[in-house]
Amino acid sequence: MLKRLLNFISPKSNSSTQGKLRVISRDDHNISRKNISPAVIKVIKQLVDAGYEAYLVGGGVRDLLLEGKPKDFDVATSATPEQIRRLFRGARIIGRRFQIVHVRMGREVFEVTTFRGASDDNPESKRSQDGMLLRDNVYGTLASDAMRRDFTVNALYYSPNDFAVYDYTGGMEDLKSRTLRIIGDPVTRYKEDPVRMLRALRFAGKLGFAIEPATAQPVRELGHLLENISESRLFEEILKLFLGGSALATFTLLREYGLLANLFPGTHAALADGDEFSLRLIEQTMSNTDKRIRAEKTVTPAFLYAALLWPALQREKARLLQAMPESAAYAQAAQQVVTQQLQRTSIPKRFSIPMREIWDLQMRLTQRAGLRAVRLLDHPRFRAAYDFLLMREDAGEQLDGLGSWWTRFQSATEDEQEEMIKTLNRREPGNKPRRRRRSPTRKKPMAPQE
Repeated sequence: MLKRLLNFISPKSNSSTQGKLRVISRDDHNISRKNISPAVIKVIKQLVDAGYEAYLVGGGVRDLLLEGKPKDFDVATSATPEQIRRLFRGARIIGRRFQIVHVRMGREVFEVTTFRGASDDNPESKRSQDGMLLRDNVYGTLASDAMRRDFTVNALYYSPNDFAVYDYTGGMEDLKSRTLRIIGDPVTRYKEDPVRMLRALRFAGKLGFAIEPATAQPVRELGHLLENISESRLFEEILKLFLGGSALATFTLLREYGLLANLFPGTHAALADGDEFSLRLIEQTMSNTDKRIRAEKTVTPAFLYAALLWPALQREKARLLQAMPESAAYAQAAQQVVTQQLQRTSIPKRFSIPMREIWDLQMRLTQRAGLRAVRLLDHPRFRAAYDFLLMREDAGEQLDGLGSWWTRFQSATEDEQEEMIKTLNRREPGNKPRRRRRSPTRKKPMAPQE
C-alpha cells in the first residue's frame, strides 16, 4: 500500500505545490482506522456532529503514513477553544501564545486546536523585537492552518469521514523523499518560534530524514534566539530531544548545527577543548537510553543530565584543583555547573537531586575501606551511580579496575566481601580494618536509570 502511495505522488517540486490542495483518496494511501485510537475518532465525530470541521493532524498522520504506530493523536477543528470546551465535559484550555484545548475521552487526553489564521498585521497577534510570536490567537480556515504548521510532513490532515488525506504544502512529496522542509520562509518561521530549530533536529534524528538545505542553513546563525525561550520550556524540549528513542542521532545533530552551545554551554566548552572521554560517555549514555526506550524500560532525566553536564563538571573541577583540595573543588564545581545550567534550562529538584547524588557517589565509590563499601550498596542511588561508573570506564577513563571491583563485590558472599576489603587495606597501609557486623539481608538496589 505504501508503494502505491508513493507512486501516486507526482515529481513536482515542493515550492510549486505549497498552498495548493491535493486530496489523496482512501485507495491511494495506507492509513487504516484500526491503527487510530477509537477515542480520538469519537472526539472528531462529536465535533463534526456539532457542525464543525475536524481532522486528525500532525505527527499522528505522518507516522501512520510511514507505517509507524503513533503514540499521540492531535485534532484540528474550526471550533474555537470556548466552543470546544462547551462541547466536552472536563476539557481544559491551556496556553498563552496560542490557546489549545485538552480533551479527555476515557483514559486518553487529546490536544485539540482551532484552525490558525495569518498572524501578520492582526490585532490578536503580538511579536517581540526579534520577531518571536508572543500572542497568536488568530483563527482561520483549514487552508490557512496548514500554512501555519511548522514542517510540510506535519501539515497533513486525515478525515475519518471520507478517509481522505488533505495536503496543502507538498508534505506527501517530502514523505516520499524523506525530506524535512519548513513551511514558508525559514528565517521568519524560526524567529517566530526558535524552538522550531530544535524540532527540526529532533524530527530529522527520529525519522532519519534529510533536512532540506534552505531549512537547515539558518539554524547555525539563529541559535542565539533560543536564549529568548523560557528555561522551563527548554527543559521540556530537551526531554523530547532525548527521550524519543533517537537521543544519539539528535545529540549528534545538536553538535553539528551548533545548538548544543545554546542548551548546554558548559558542556559545549568542555567538548570544544577536546574532552574525548566525556564525549564518549555522553554518546554511550544516549545509545543506552535509546536501547532502554526501545525495550520499554524506564529512563530518568537525572541520569541524562548527569552525563550531559559531566564534561562541564570535570573541566571546572580541574580549574579549581589548582587552589583547593579535591573534595572542595568538586563541591564548588558541581554548584557552579548547576547554577550555570539553570540559566539555560530548568532542572526540577526531582531530577537535580538524584543527578547530584550520582555525581557524589562517583567519589564515594573510590572509598571502599572499612564498612564504606557495604553501606554504599544500600544507597538508593547506588545502581545508577554504578552504571555511570561503568560507562566512564567504557569511555576510556582509567579508573584502575574500579568498575570490575564493584561488579565482583555485589555478587560476592559476605566472607568474600570481607576478604576483598582486607585486600584493599593491605594495599593501602593507611587504612585500618574495622570489625564488620552481620546485617540483615540488604534491600535490592534500584534498576539502572530509575
